[in-house]
Amino acid sequence: MRTFDLTPLYRSAVGYDRMMSVVHAAQKNRGVDAYPPYNIEKKGGDAYRVTVAVAGFGAEDLEVEVRDSQLVIVGKNRANEEGIEYLHRGIGRRAFERRFQLADYVEVKAADMKDGLLIVDLVRELPEAMQPRKIKIHAGEFGIDGKTAKAA
Repeated sequence: MRTFDLTPLYRSAVGYDRMMSVVHAAQKNRGVDAYPPYNIEKKGGDAYRVTVAVAGFGAEDLEVEVRDSQLVIVGKNRANEEGIEYLHRGIGRRAFERRFQLADYVEVKAADMKDGLLIVDLVRELPEAMQPRKIKIHAGEFGIDGKTAKAA
């Protein structure tokens, strides 16, 4: 496995420290367990969906929260049911914690369970001040100083 030293970038890039830490964290987590499997979908311009396969878990066994710009999904293993003897146990029911780094202004809108899948809908909502806006051009109506232009 190849790792990259990002230290030179820290010396010359200002304001990118969050992005650098995301890249650094991605390098460290390369060999992380793939349980449970998940999909990340782009549902349009600023809408996303994270779908996690959580077969065997109920809604009461799962926690979904946002902390430190991360979507954190935790599956808690409930105590084994008394009196059940498994001849084969192929459905994974082990506890897990899955983290997804969220970009700026991405918020969780809803979480739902359907057919053994946990579906989390996300939306990027830019603040009003950061959204693009059109500036009307007043051709010859006003001068630079804001006073009405006079015909010469």
